[in-house]
Amino acid sequence: KARGRVLLHYREAALAGIVTQLFWGGIRIMIYEAFYRSSATAQPLTYDQTVTYLWLIQAMLLLLPWHVDPLAAAAIRDGSVAYELVRPTDLYWFWFSRGLAQRVLPVLMRAAPIFVIAMPFFGLQPPVSLGAAVAWSVSVACAALLACAITMLATISLFWSVAGDGVSRLLATAASLLSGSVVPLPFYPDWAQPILDWLPFRGLMDIPFRLYVGDLPTRDWLPLLTHQLAWTAALVLLGRWLLSRGLRRLVVQGG
Repeated sequence: KARGRVLLHYREAALAGIVTQLFWGGIRIMIYEAFYRSSATAQPLTYDQTVTYLWLIQAMLLLLPWHVDPLAAAAIRDGSVAYELVRPTDLYWFWFSRGLAQRVLPVLMRAAPIFVIAMPFFGLQPPVSLGAAVAWSVSVACAALLACAITMLATISLFWSVAGDGVSRLLATAASLLSGSVVPLPFYPDWAQPILDWLPFRGLMDIPFRLYVGDLPTRDWLPLLTHQLAWTAALVLLGRWLLSRGLRRLVVQGG
């Protein structure tokens, strides 16, 4: 809640982000429109589904694990993490909840205006059914948890590195390419589909967005959400184990 109140002060940044996402969304739609017009073969998504998928990417781009928690990174570098260790809180969940606020609040501030503008004017379609809307909403919540679990791994890696930029950029690149935010995953070649289906990154964007457009039937929502939550649980366990190892080797100058 405290982190959320701080983020709500950055309204100008949210406005700039909305304009930026609308601009890039328009460019990407023009690219795909040219692709559909020049292609004579059937595509895995219809043009309307693709446009909606692209707008959902622009609205929820900040869900992706782009970077480590800057406050945690600064605390590890300057040693003030020692103060967090004496607080009567679990350090992992303290950082996790702060990371959740850093994603949910900016996404809400950007996504709502983009929906209001893109739905009547730029081809963003509503969910195909009420069931799809419910499944999409729950899946987006699961995606936020999954994104925080992935980000926590990058943050914890700072115990073993000076800056952590390498791990952060590798994770951001992998998440962008393998979640569907660069190219929707149905457009990847057939041989890659089983790999993409198994990896956790599709749970960040592809699963909720394809539920929204109806490419994934709502009757399959339970296995899809299980995929997201299972990867979240596995990454949380891995993160907690790595954090315990990092804290055992942590040396704070002066004590």
